Amino acid sequence: MAKPDRLSQYVEKDPILWKDRKRYLGLPISFTIYSFDNNRLYVRKGFFTIEEDEVLLYRILDIGVKKTFWQRIFGVGTIHLDTADQTHKCFDLKSVKNPERIKKALSTIVEKERDEKRVLGKEMYGASGMDDIGDFDAHE
Repeated sequence: MAKPDRLSQYVEKDPILWKDRKRYLGLPISFTIYSFDNNRLYVRKGFFTIEEDEVLLYRILDIGVKKTFWQRIFGVGTIHLDTADQTHKCFDLKSVKNPERIKKALSTIVEKERDEKRVLGKEMYGASGMDDIGDFDAHE
């Protein structure tokens, strides 16, 4: 008789909504993979040694897009994320295709996650080390 696997109920994965690789000259030829589902953003790097990180989407505080001249030529851009996560305060999704579209999708999902968890962005500023933001009336 096989032993029941108790972990399988905790390991359920949401379907991946978006997945892309870091691109060089517009081609997805790197070993860095970015993806996200309804709850988390995943970054997987490496070939011989694989490093995987994840960030809960509701912890994302700010999303920006930067496109250099060469990135515009090859149709890619960099998405910059500021988070309230302890290990990844800010990081970039470098050279991804359609960065404006991805930014809008991420923004929408982040807001939806915050509403579901009833978390406000200003509640996480202290966690991100931005304690003095919002204390404008303390100086009056």
